[in-house]
Amino acid sequence: MSSTSKGTFELSGKRRALLEALLSEQGIKSPGAERIPRREESGPAPLSFAQQRLWFFDQFEPGNPAYNLLNTVLLQGKLDSVALEKSFSEVIRRHEALRTTFDVRDGKPVQIIASPKPLNLQVVDITHLSEAERESVVQNLIKQQTSFDLKLGPLLRITLVRLRDQEHVLLLAMHHIMSDAWSMGVLVDEVVTRYQGYVAGREVVLPSLPIQYADFAAWQRKWLQGDVLEEQFAYWQQQLGGTLPILELPADRPRPALQTYNGSSLSFSLSRPLSESLKSLCKAEGVTLFMTLLAAFKVLLYRYTGQEDLIVGSPIANRHRQELESLIGFFVNTLALRAQPLPELRLSEFLAQVRGATFEAFANQEL
Repeated sequence: MSSTSKGTFELSGKRRALLEALLSEQGIKSPGAERIPRREESGPAPLSFAQQRLWFFDQFEPGNPAYNLLNTVLLQGKLDSVALEKSFSEVIRRHEALRTTFDVRDGKPVQIIASPKPLNLQVVDITHLSEAERESVVQNLIKQQTSFDLKLGPLLRITLVRLRDQEHVLLLAMHHIMSDAWSMGVLVDEVVTRYQGYVAGREVVLPSLPIQYADFAAWQRKWLQGDVLEEQFAYWQQQLGGTLPILELPADRPRPALQTYNGSSLSFSLSRPLSESLKSLCKAEGVTLFMTLLAAFKVLLYRYTGQEDLIVGSPIANRHRQELESLIGFFVNTLALRAQPLPELRLSEFLAQVRGATFEAFANQEL
């Protein structure tokens, strides 16, 4: 930190990143963050580092459905399929990422952005089938969305299944390389806003997008180098260099020889008293609920493994710049959060350790 002639202070790059991470955690945007410019060149664009990651995986294992996003939305009530089709067409026109494919030029992968064109919504009418038959058709349609060709596209598929006159299922399938969970929310919100306007007979005007995803990718390539890259690389080299701990979680069966991606999830709710107690603990210790639950998860892993050095991967939205909030694209990154739940630590001490590790990882989330 150095003083300036105006009596203010100039933060170092690392301290500024930490401050921005803290402000972002509190929902506050940093006013001094550099604005991402529009790219000057036209034609094929470079891949972002996140896109390059998934492009590599696809080259390594073509057609792997592990990185597909599929949402099914039940629509009940009178539906105007023409207005729905128009709504999706406008969102696809607005967001270049939704009409992007990937090719190789001069040995490097690039984004190819197609010109916008009206969507021809695929409608499958199964109103004449029995309940069991309808369920089977829907499941088969879902299975058909499991493979994408990144070069040929399209990487967004929209299918409307008519179950009854006033009951439909909308299938939204896309490859993760062009979208993420945050983007899916942007997509649905914009489609709903436009659809409501069209059926009401009024014009829908959304704020213009300051940049497109290709602009972000080109900017990131220029920004994440030099001192910025060296600082972030040094941090992760410190965190993940040397011999890494491998989680020896006791299971009721051995790991398969080949990864299958088969799995499941379990959802449950915490009671109101427990939830309030957790919030009170967070406030007293100066941590977020995420940090507290992460610490509890690490303690649970320690109980079952006895390991005092644990790394937990956690997805992060990676949208800490204002111009990225309303943009559809693939920004998410997985941060390796390392901590040592040593038995001699008090809870407050371990929470402080997790808090520090989380903020430092957030400050180096670009890499």
